[in-house]
Amino acid sequence: MDSKKILILGASGFIGHAIYRELRSYFDTYGTYNSARRSFEGNQQFIKYDLEADDIFPVLEKVRPQIVISAVRGNFASQIQAHQHLVEYVAENNCRLIFLSSANVFDAYSKYPSYENDKTLSESIYGRLKIKIENMMMRLPSDKMAILRVPMVFGNSSPRIKEIKNLIWSNEPIEVFPNLIMNVTHDDKLTQQIHYLINQNKSGIYHLGSKDLVHHEDFIKEVVERIGKFNPIFKRVYTTNDDRYLAVLAKTNKLPKNLQTTYQEIIDHHISI
Repeated sequence: MDSKKILILGASGFIGHAIYRELRSYFDTYGTYNSARRSFEGNQQFIKYDLEADDIFPVLEKVRPQIVISAVRGNFASQIQAHQHLVEYVAENNCRLIFLSSANVFDAYSKYPSYENDKTLSESIYGRLKIKIENMMMRLPSDKMAILRVPMVFGNSSPRIKEIKNLIWSNEPIEVFPNLIMNVTHDDKLTQQIHYLINQNKSGIYHLGSKDLVHHEDFIKEVVERIGKFNPIFKRVYTTNDDRYLAVLAKTNKLPKNLQTTYQEIIDHHISI
C-alpha cells in the first residue's frame, strides 16, 4: 500500500464512493459521509461531515491528508465556504487538491465542444458554482491542484440509470434532448483515470469524457435497449432549434489510450439490467 493519505469529500455519494472503492486497496484512504447509512458509521475510514453545519478544518486536521478529492454535493453557499477553507489548507500544508468539476462550466458555449484551456462561461447556477470553485483553485501553485471536468456519468448504480429504470417500470416518459450533442463517461473509467492521475502526480486541468460525441436522444435510446426489451415513452424536449454542444474533450492533457473510452464502450460494457 502506498503511504499516501487520501481524503475523499462526499465519499457516500455515487461518484465519491466509486472513487473510494477504487483507491482504498492502494492508498490510506478516508472519506466523509453525511447520509445516515450504518455502513459508514462503523467504518474507521469514514468521518461524519455535514457541509452546512460543520467546518472542514477539523476533518483535515484529523486526517492530515496529502491529497484531498472533492466530490461533495449540497448547499451551494456551503460548498463555496468549504472550498475556500480547503484552498487555504492546501496552500499552507503538504497537500494537493483534486476537484471534480463539470462540463457545465461551458454551458453558455453551445456551438462547439470545449477543450481544457477554453474560457469558462456558464448560464446555469450549477455551472457558475463550479467556475467559482475552479477560480479559487487557480490561485494555488499549479502543482497543488487538479481540476477534472466531467460530463454526464453513467454506470449501473448511477442515479441516471436508476432513474431511467424507474421511469421504464412505472411507464413514465423518459426525457430526451434531441438537439444536445454531448460526451459521457462511467464510474469505472472515471475512477481508473483518477487513480492514474494520482499515481503519476498529475496536476492541471483534465477533461474526462468519452473521446467521441453522441446525441443525447440516441444515447439514451441505446441505453434503454441495453437494459431490456421495453417499449418506453420518450418525451422529446427541445430547448433550441439548433444542435447545441455540452462536451468536454481532451486536447492538451490526453490520457494514455487504455484510459480513454468511447460512448459505445460505455453502453456495451457498463449498462445492464
